[in-house]
Amino acid sequence: MFQRNLFSKSILAATMAGAVALTGCSKSAEKAEAPAAESKVADSGDTIKVGILHSLSGTMAISETSLKDTALMAIKEINDKGGVLGKKLEPVVVDPASDWPLFAEQARQLITQDKVAVIFGAWTSVSRKSVLPVVEELNGLLFYPVQYEGQEQSKNIFYTGAAPNQQAIPAVEYLMSEEGGKAERFVLLGTDYVYPRTTNQILRVFLKSKGVADADIMEEYTPFGHSNYQTIVGNVKKFAAGKKTAVISTINGDSNVPFYRELGNQGIKASDIPVMAFSVGEEELRGIDTKPLVGHLASWNYFMSVKNPVNTEFTNKMKQYAVEFKLPNADKLVTNDPMEATYVGINMWKQAVEKAGSTEVDKVREAMAGQEFKAPSGYTLKMDATNHHLHKPVMIGQIRGDGQFDVVYKTPQAIQAQPWSPYIPK
Repeated sequence: MFQRNLFSKSILAATMAGAVALTGCSKSAEKAEAPAAESKVADSGDTIKVGILHSLSGTMAISETSLKDTALMAIKEINDKGGVLGKKLEPVVVDPASDWPLFAEQARQLITQDKVAVIFGAWTSVSRKSVLPVVEELNGLLFYPVQYEGQEQSKNIFYTGAAPNQQAIPAVEYLMSEEGGKAERFVLLGTDYVYPRTTNQILRVFLKSKGVADADIMEEYTPFGHSNYQTIVGNVKKFAAGKKTAVISTINGDSNVPFYRELGNQGIKASDIPVMAFSVGEEELRGIDTKPLVGHLASWNYFMSVKNPVNTEFTNKMKQYAVEFKLPNADKLVTNDPMEATYVGINMWKQAVEKAGSTEVDKVREAMAGQEFKAPSGYTLKMDATNHHLHKPVMIGQIRGDGQFDVVYKTPQAIQAQPWSPYIPK
């Protein structure tokens, strides 16, 4: 059974060149062509429609476009192997354009007009929270692929990204350890919305439980799209004087580019003030000269650099897809944690549909409990039978000069998610 009133808790296309070409459009609400006669239910015709709800324009496009590409690659792979229940998957791609109310509007459109069986999408928590009441009202299904602040559980969402105990808490524990530099002072720097603020609320209580005084915690937020970090980085340097200091970054979207550039401009090295990022991966680093950033850190559940046969196959498939469909900078394609979570989510949904023998949401929801998938991370991931969150490993990586990460820490096994943090009062 779900806990704490979770039901409402929360304060063919990939194989057809024409449809795939449409997915690159940046116009709001652009979608792949549907058959002329639209079916009344998602799988009553020759295809099963699935929604892809990611920002392809605006401040979050830097992060979300690759998730759309990953979803289309996974759909093409499934279709090439015969589809699901004998039918091809037909992606319906929309662009909510980093506009949070538009996420809700387009989720409603996908469910009521396009009749999709499932939606894969969203990055920011504010976009997810915009979609949540829609999928609950209409009994739709959303697979959400990004780490988040927790404090939520819905019967209509499966969370394939990390909860705080699978990313944020282990990252700070690492920074406080001998291996991580024994930080005593912390800068909590984030974009001004629910994920950074709630995560930092959790971290502030956690740090105090470890004996860190309020005077040794600096907390600051910037709006989406913020580009001038000169003053903030200067203040961080002043705050760090006298004690070993680390920055916990929950900056999201394209603001990461000027932030990291300013670190380099002001000569902040990882050996002096390490930055631990929760929303920066290989994709965000593609547009930055990473040489001045070598040694800074990120906490995720997957890195492109991990070595195992499943990851080799996954990265090769993404590269082949990028070349085949002429994606921008296909020769420099990278994979990252939310891409892996997207890939895992689509394949788990496929497995659940096949187990249920239906795309009906209630039947798929029941079949999702306990689903397992051998993931590119090298771990077999499991969907928790009660809380709709994945059991995931924790990894910490150091930035390399080539924009990849060296994994400096990982858990020996996948960790069960705690959606409800013990550091926030119930």
